[in-house]
Amino acid sequence: MQTETTTWNFSAAQNSFERMCSQALMEIGEDPTREGLVRTPHRFRKAFHELTRGYSMTAREAVGEGIFESESSGPVFVKEIEFFSLCEHHLLPFWGKVTIGYVPEDKILGLSKLARVVEVFARRLQVQERLTKEIAESISELVGARAVSVIVEASHMCMAMRGVSKPGSMTRTEFNLGVENLNELDRSRFMKGMDS
Repeated sequence: MQTETTTWNFSAAQNSFERMCSQALMEIGEDPTREGLVRTPHRFRKAFHELTRGYSMTAREAVGEGIFESESSGPVFVKEIEFFSLCEHHLLPFWGKVTIGYVPEDKILGLSKLARVVEVFARRLQVQERLTKEIAESISELVGARAVSVIVEASHMCMAMRGVSKPGSMTRTEFNLGVENLNELDRSRFMKGMDS
């Protein structure tokens, strides 16, 4: 009996999402029953769930067993990790690249796991500033890094397609944790590594 209720609720949620899309199509003057749009509400629901799949996982789940003992204390940099996200203000896409640097204490993340951490937070409704902070805080928490720096550079369709309509602009955000605790030489090397 419990399974039937769960299935029914899931089905009702699907139908509700698709009805909402059909209503939005009518709101802009479209006919959701015309051939090209008949399956659009279904496709939109599936696409939207894929674009926001970050809600269904945590960073710890995403990295799994990809945390290892550190064999050195030198900084780790992974640059230009591509991402796609949705602006929570307009539900329009923004995309770009993430650069991550951290100074290990005892643990390191497998390199591909850094990209997985980015995915967890990018695949949620976001603002770029929070995305930058969440990635940095997550890496710090996962490996107890001495210092973490994250830079996100992105283009926003909410700025290019609407409002001021300025395509080609780029937004850069940075978030640092623990960098101020490094000695002057280590801090200089670390920040130079982030910018090179």
